[in-house]
Amino acid sequence: MMKRFSLSTVLTSWALVLAWMGLIFYFSHQPGDRSGEMSSGVLQALTALLPFEPSDTFHFLLRKGAHFTVYAVLGILLLRALKLHVSGKKAVAWALLISCLYAVSDEYHQTFIPGRSGEVGDVLIDTAGAGSGILVYLSVRRLLKRQN
Repeated sequence: MMKRFSLSTVLTSWALVLAWMGLIFYFSHQPGDRSGEMSSGVLQALTALLPFEPSDTFHFLLRKGAHFTVYAVLGILLLRALKLHVSGKKAVAWALLISCLYAVSDEYHQTFIPGRSGEVGDVLIDTAGAGSGILVYLSVRRLLKRQN
């Protein structure tokens, strides 16, 4: 039997999912030159902190790491929201499936944005990020349960 949750808990959980998806959409909707400027700005800020001069490879890894991280958060938020409705493996499967489908739709959306393209590799990175986020969430929950 599923535990019952307050309406405010359910609405807040899904609002966070939708807000995060909206943030992903916003970043994906930036034209190629604007997106490049944003990631270059992050790279410049990091350069001040790094003991080495970042290469083009570092910049590439930074951009792909952003994909991975943003979708790791999405996976966690989706799992938290879905666990309010379904339990165990079903929630995990749905969270991963929704994350993957959102990544596909996000990459397709980018094909309509000047200077952007949809990349199958990015869908794989995004899905791996969501899966990793889900695993981290489950691991932390398991550790916390053991401590209590």
